[in-house]
Amino acid sequence: MTINNNQILSLLSESSIWSIKVAIIMIICNLICIGIGRYAIKVRGLGPSIPILGLEGLGLTELLATTSLGHIIGAGTIIGLRSIGKI
Repeated sequence: MTINNNQILSLLSESSIWSIKVAIIMIICNLICIGIGRYAIKVRGLGPSIPILGLEGLGLTELLATTSLGHIIGAGTIIGLRSIGKI
């Protein structure tokens, strides 16, 4: 049984899992978690520093930790909003 690219694209377009609303929600959740993590993490800067937008002292480990939490919160937010029919 072979499936060609047109069949795959038609299946993906019907289910519409990803949209710009989903992307915006995920970006906002990640930015909120980075902002909270910047002030909540007591021992910072143990790894290599990432000087992005003046966030010196925020290392790679802190960035990975905060964006991981942001993705968990974002996924929960998206699932919740989708279950009540808002997106």
